Amino acid sequence: MHIFLETGRLVLRAITEADADDLFALNDDPEVMRFINGGKPASTETIREYTLPRLLRDYPGTGTRGYWAAQEKATGAFLGWFEFRPLDEHSRAEVELGYRLRKYAWGRGYATEGSRALIDKGFTELGVKRVIAHTMAVNTGSRRVMEKSGLSFLRSFAGDWPEPIPGSEHGDVDYELTRTAWEQRQ
Repeated sequence: MHIFLETGRLVLRAITEADADDLFALNDDPEVMRFINGGKPASTETIREYTLPRLLRDYPGTGTRGYWAAQEKATGAFLGWFEFRPLDEHSRAEVELGYRLRKYAWGRGYATEGSRALIDKGFTELGVKRVIAHTMAVNTGSRRVMEKSGLSFLRSFAGDWPEPIPGSEHGDVDYELTRTAWEQRQ
């Protein structure tokens, strides 16, 4: 098992094909997927043909996969995944931060803990210059995680929703943290 980083309570490790059942359970939870696809159920075919290949992809710009399985350190339980993926696959200058955690992990600080650890690693070890994150404007939980992780509100915009879901009419938001701003807080 390739461990990318550890925090006090989390292990972020490389996702493998053996995670397919856990990824299905994550993506099959309507509450978890509410702000992604309106809570539509997952299919095992989608996990194997779309989700896993996307999560297993390597990015030459950072020499990392860009997506990491999150496990609870004390129990080994699969909590979900974190994204720290370069926007340009050949450059590490800008990365996108994201997370998708099982409902039982919500409200326990895991998303903030993992996000902060990824941001710190990005700025200290990976040569990242800017971290961005985005979500639906109505996703207050995710917005709170972004703010607790040190990101600042950048802009609101009308997202491109080919199939609108409840809340999409309120638009999307971007947050960011530059290395300079991060250094000033250290």
